[in-house]
Amino acid sequence: MGNLLRVLSKDYTPTNKPDIFVDFENAAPTETELPVWTTVQAALQESSSILEGMQCYAGASCEIRDAISNPRNVEDQDKAWQALRPLVSQLKRYYEFSLELEYIVPQLLGKLCSNELTPTEHLEMQQALVKQFAEILDFTLKFDDLKMTNPAIQNDFSYYRRTLSRRRINGSNATEELDVPNEMANRMSLFYAPATPMLQTLSTTTTKFVSENKDIPVENTTDCLSTMASICRVMIENPNYRARFANEETMLFCMRVMVGVIILYDHVHPVGAFAKNSSIDMKSSIKMLRDQDARRVEGLLNALKYTTKHLNDDGTPKTIKGLLP
Repeated sequence: MGNLLRVLSKDYTPTNKPDIFVDFENAAPTETELPVWTTVQAALQESSSILEGMQCYAGASCEIRDAISNPRNVEDQDKAWQALRPLVSQLKRYYEFSLELEYIVPQLLGKLCSNELTPTEHLEMQQALVKQFAEILDFTLKFDDLKMTNPAIQNDFSYYRRTLSRRRINGSNATEELDVPNEMANRMSLFYAPATPMLQTLSTTTTKFVSENKDIPVENTTDCLSTMASICRVMIENPNYRARFANEETMLFCMRVMVGVIILYDHVHPVGAFAKNSSIDMKSSIKMLRDQDARRVEGLLNALKYTTKHLNDDGTPKTIKGLLP
């Protein structure tokens, strides 16, 4: 309780002002990082192909429309079912990746939030693990953005569940092997129901980590998140740091990570990221985004506006709300 009261105290501020460079492009694991890094890296290998699959997800809207329009046409019903099965198997793969995140994120947080170092020291001395956590945040924002902008995903899965139920009642599934049977479909439904399913997974996992690891003070986790957000902003604002980026995409990566960690902090911290006493400088963070090319950051500003938890709280300063109209 004392840790929580300290986090909620208006007098509480982080003890360190982070001003370090995290090498998101080339950070390699040290010997002490290697065990966790290896486990996490094995899971992250799949993230790129998942995003590619989401980008190419065309859905079965035409087949579903024909099946609904002609409910007595057996051929149209079968076409829709056969079109849906590989698509739902694809969605199952993405759901199973979220279970991988539930497994690896606590391992990362356990290292990055331990009592052995300050938040800044963790981020400076464990850069390979910081890079992996940043890649998870980056993946989360990209995945959820693709999900939100493609209604076919939710529509396909909803129709699949209705059809699965109907076929089970009719006995059509008696001899049919299903990659996504009813019990799995129910679990997947809970995952895909939120607008931002991967963020929900990350938030729930982080909150669970905080509650279950009593030996790690809660502010270790919130300080790690706020420090990481500040470091990303400083790296973007500081021309000397920007000059060290070999890839132009790294700057956008830093912005996505900053937004991702702010959103996660806002979901995990008791009063969120937008409160007056927040350890994240939200005014500077939002202004920095607004100073960029609008086409590159529109999605990030929308993410802060629509996927955070505390923006519209009474305690959020009007100046902050005014920056996200």
